[in-house]
Amino acid sequence: MEATGPLPHSPVLPEGRRGPHGPVRRPHRTGAPVALITGASSGIGAAVATRFAAEGGWRLLLNGRDEDRLGKVAARCDATPLPCDLGDPAGCGQLADAALDASGGVDVLVLGAGIGWAGPFATMPPAAIDEVLAVDLAAVVHLTRRLLPHIVRRNRGHLLFVGSIAGAVGVREEAVYSAAKAAVAAFAESLRYELAGTRVRVSVVVPGAVNTPFFARRGAPYQRSRPRPIAASRVADAVWEAVAHERSEVFVPGWLQLPARFQGLAPALFRRLATRFA
Repeated sequence: MEATGPLPHSPVLPEGRRGPHGPVRRPHRTGAPVALITGASSGIGAAVATRFAAEGGWRLLLNGRDEDRLGKVAARCDATPLPCDLGDPAGCGQLADAALDASGGVDVLVLGAGIGWAGPFATMPPAAIDEVLAVDLAAVVHLTRRLLPHIVRRNRGHLLFVGSIAGAVGVREEAVYSAAKAAVAAFAESLRYELAGTRVRVSVVVPGAVNTPFFARRGAPYQRSRPRPIAASRVADAVWEAVAHERSEVFVPGWLQLPARFQGLAPALFRRLATRFA
């Protein structure tokens, strides 16, 4: 079923009524644009789902591998849960099929699922290498490949990739995670060229440290004094702004673009400073 309502990349987005305590969600309507959000069982993905739900007028499909947590987020956001493990090679196909069966088409694809591993690369277990690359890179590429033809045929939509400052500058003892996020940024840039002339937009949101369970799950807590972790809701706001205003790249917080640009302009000096000051 083709969506006939406001396009997610048009200046007029689905409108949510405002109540005395903020946005009031409206029931789904025929033709409501569809957003599929991965990694939505917690952290950034859950915050993004909450942000879209607060805006009103969206049909939300939420993916995560923790079925219980995902169900709670979906209930809170009046969304459809589509649990599956994107670390499983078959998971991307299962999720794409389920999303299309549930909605008939996806207008906004937010790729927020991700895992990390911290420690010297020489000690990283091969299984951990495979898992990080599977979830943070391979799943992003394969899920996009499964859904992009449908989006292009509709000639409208938005691909939103959640990157990381680690992918922009590299981070010590996070070599594979940094490599995966850098590859995602290059993948997004390549897609922009391929999709030029269409009404399909591509955005990358680049957060720094975010206060989520990510660090506990990677096996090492966040120990740097600066920058301090930001709330996941700030990243969710950046995702919404990127979709609403067709911004190709958003750093969160904004000052993070400075080290990223500096690294590109003076890589040797940047490396010396980064090695000295970590």
